[in-house]
Amino acid sequence: MPVKRVHQEKSTFAQKVCVGRAGKIMRELSMLSPGAKVGVAVSGGVDSFVLLNALRLRQRIVPFAFDILALHVNPGFDPASHLPLIEWCAHKGVALHAEVTSHGPRAHSPENRKGSPCFYCAMLRRTRLFQLCERYNLTHLAIGHNADDLAVTFFMNLFQGGAVRGLSAAEPFFGGRLTMMRPLITVEKEHIKRAARQWGLPVWANPCPSAGKTRRADFETWLKEMFARDKRFKANAFGALIRWQTAQGGLSSPDFDKN
Repeated sequence: MPVKRVHQEKSTFAQKVCVGRAGKIMRELSMLSPGAKVGVAVSGGVDSFVLLNALRLRQRIVPFAFDILALHVNPGFDPASHLPLIEWCAHKGVALHAEVTSHGPRAHSPENRKGSPCFYCAMLRRTRLFQLCERYNLTHLAIGHNADDLAVTFFMNLFQGGAVRGLSAAEPFFGGRLTMMRPLITVEKEHIKRAARQWGLPVWANPCPSAGKTRRADFETWLKEMFARDKRFKANAFGALIRWQTAQGGLSSPDFDKN
C-alpha cells in the first residue's frame, strides 16, 4: 500500500531566512543540546513572535528533542492585549505562561525616581523572566533581538557610554545554570516583518505611552537616515557587527529594553 505523503506548505524566502539563520547560529555556537528547556520571551511584537515560531519550526528539524515554553509578561497597560497569543499557542500546541503585571504603570509613576520608564519597566520584566526560568527549570531564555537591534545598541553604547559593546548571541547567567540566547541576531528586521505577515502571526500594537519616544527610537531614526544615504552603509555596518559579535561574544546591553 503506497504511503500517503503529508503536504507541507512551501516556505517563502523571508521565512527561510528567519528559520535558517536562527538554526545556523544555534549550531555554530552550540546553543542547544538534547533535553534543553527554552523559555521564549514573547512581548507580542513582531520580533519575539517570529522567534517563537522559528524555534517551533526548528523543533522539527533539529536531530534531538528540546522543549519550548512561551513566556509573556504583560506590562499592565492593556490586560487583554495578549489574548491573540493565547489563542495562537493553543492552536499550535505551544506551552504558554502568560501573566498580567503592573510593571508599565509603575515605571510611569513616582515610584520610578530615576525617570526612565523603559529602563525601570525592563528591569522589572527581566527580574520576573528570570524568576519564571527558575520556576520552570528552564535551561535557556530566548530573546528576540535582531541585527537592527545589534546596530542600534552598539551605537547607543558607543555614543552614550563610551563603550564598544553590542549584544551577545549567547550569554550564561547564574553560574551557567541559564543561558540567554538571541537566535535572530543575524536577521534583519525587514525579513522578520515580512515573515510575520506571511505566517499571519497575530502581532499587536505596543500600548505603552512611551513607545516611539525613547532615546533608542531616536537612534533608530538616525541609523535609518544614515542607511538611506548609501545602501553600502547598512550592508557594511551589519556585516561588520555580526562578524564581530558572533566571533567575540561581546556583552549584553545593560538596558534589556526589548522583548
